Parts: sequence; structure tokens; C-alpha cells
Amino acid sequence: MTPDLLELAVVIPTFNERGNVATLVARLDAALAGRNWEAIFVDDDSPDGTAQAVRELARLDKRVRVIQRIGRRGLSTACIEGMCATAAPFVAVIDGDMQHDETKLAEMLDALEADDTLEVVIGSRFCEGGCTGEWDSDRVAKSAFATRLSRRVLKADLTDPMSGFFMIRTGIVRQMVPTLSGIGFKILLDIMTASPQPLKFAEVPYVFRTRTEGESKLDHVVAMEYLIALYDRMFGKVVPVRFAMFSGIGALGAGIHFLILGVLFRMMALPFVAATIVATVVAMTFNFFLNNALTYRGQRLKGAKALWAGWVSFCIVCSVGAAANVGVAAFLHNVQHGDWRLSALAGIMVAAVWNFALSSRFTWGRY
Repeated sequence: MTPDLLELAVVIPTFNERGNVATLVARLDAALAGRNWEAIFVDDDSPDGTAQAVRELARLDKRVRVIQRIGRRGLSTACIEGMCATAAPFVAVIDGDMQHDETKLAEMLDALEADDTLEVVIGSRFCEGGCTGEWDSDRVAKSAFATRLSRRVLKADLTDPMSGFFMIRTGIVRQMVPTLSGIGFKILLDIMTASPQPLKFAEVPYVFRTRTEGESKLDHVVAMEYLIALYDRMFGKVVPVRFAMFSGIGALGAGIHFLILGVLFRMMALPFVAATIVATVVAMTFNFFLNNALTYRGQRLKGAKALWAGWVSFCIVCSVGAAANVGVAAFLHNVQHGDWRLSALAGIMVAAVWNFALSSRFTWGRY
């Protein structure tokens, strides 16, 4: 490699990692001594000022820069943006929480430069010499279960397909971008499953460190996003994952709808149409907040003002579906005098497609 040419970009997706920025760059400087590299922080508009901390450091070190994303969130999409923003022939992904071993980067780069057929080098906690550090037995068991699930979609026998620490040829990523789902936190799994042909890989063992600054991003939503990513790879071409999520939440909303309708109509003897209207509004509110938290997590509305405006927008754009819901249910109940639950279900089904199409475009799509 010519000394003056950029060799490697290190992409660091961040959210509330201000305290780790300077330390991580200093460690990269030591680990990649003698190599031409750049660090690209991709920050999801962290409220703790992570992006500003990177800017302050970048004034002193031209190898450092930041992409501050406004209105967009998600580790996988952050990695994709960062990997497409460099001219370096090789790009690495490493977490900003100091838990990945940056000293392995030089070994990864050497491996890719030495073998033109090698396409990706993966930091593994589970191959010989690797370790999960201070993980408790519960987390180890969950990781093992997730790994077994991933083998249903993988085209390679990786020991650590859940790894977020790897290095790849940049050109390969650019070619794959249109086929990447960008869902969840497992960008490596996304890349390995999106490739039309199995990628040639090597694994480098490392010991997973304990976080010293900031807070872990692992939660139940992250676990759910992993399952969503697997679903997308297995069935997404048949039923788009977002519609599947929206429909699943709609099914829960239907349960709420039936519960409220049953109480008001059967127990309190409220007229069927009035009971249906109340049940529809309650179910719609339930669906809005759950979709905001899950289906549209990357575009979710935050703050009382945005939530209120979003709820109003959601109700307005779904008004056609809600009117159809009430109208169809009332018609079937009054004309056919059938089971009230079947009448309600018919109304819900008519509204479902309208709700998804209109809310995707006008409630969350405009932000």
C-alpha cells in the first residue's frame, strides 16, 4: 500500500457515547500506528453531545469526522451510511463503547491485504482463543440461542454471526447496499445473508470487554429487532416485515377492540354503534403508541408535542379506515343480525389496509 493512500476506515455507530470518544480515538491511534486510517463516527443525534465531542476532536485530528443523523436511528443503517462515506478500500465496524478489541484491527487489515480472495474478517468471541469476558450464564445462553436461530438464514458456518466487530472490502458493501435490510443491530448478519454468493471469511478471536462508560443499548426491543431481521431474510419477500409488524400490532389492537366492545355492548348495554366507535378509538390509540415504539422505531416520535401531533395525524389519516370499520360492522350487525364479534372483525379487516398505507405515508413518513 502506498504510504500516502488511505487504507482503512473505522466506522463507529454511536448513541450517547460522549465519554468514550477521545479514549477510543487514542486507542485506534496506538493500534493502527504506521497505517493510514480514518475514524467515521455515525451518531444518531445523541442528546449527550456525542457528535459535538467528535467535532471538537476532529479540529485537532483530521483523521476523525462525524456524520450526525437527524430523524434517523438504528445501528445497522448507521453502519451502512458510514461504510458508504469512505474512499478507503477496507472498512471496519467497531462499537463505540470500548468493548471490542481495537488491537485486532491491524491483524484484520493484514489478513485482507495478504489474500485477495478473502472478503471479510470477523472478530469472534466464540472461536478458539475468544471469550465473552464477564458475561453471566443467562446472557451466554441467550447468545447461543440467537446463534442457532441465525443458522437458518446464514450462508456461512460462523462461530459468532452476532458479532458487531468485523472488517470488509468496501466495494463489496457498496454493491450490497440495495439489498441490505438495515433492520436492527446485527449488520454483519445482514451482509452475510444478503450476499448472492457466500463470502469468503476468516475469524480472529478476541475477548469481549466490560463497558466502563455510558449505558448498554441491549433491551427487549433490540432482541425483538433481531427476530424481525431474521423474519425479513426468511419471509420478507413474501410479506414485508413492516406490514407484518403493523398487522401483528393490529391483531393486538383487535383484542383490545373486542374487549372494550364486549364490556360496553354486552355488559353495559351501550348501543352497538356507540360501543364500536369507542372501541375503535381506544384500539387506534393503542396501535399508534405501539407502532411508534416498534414498527416505526427508526422514525419514532418523541416528546409530548410530537406524540400529540402524531396521534392526531394518525387518527386523521386513518379516518377513512375507521369510518369503514364502523360502517361495515354496523351494517352487518343491523342487517344480518349475526354474531356481533364477526361484524366487528369485518370492520377491522376493511380498515387494516387503509391504516397501514395512510399512516406509513402521512404519520411517520413525513418526519
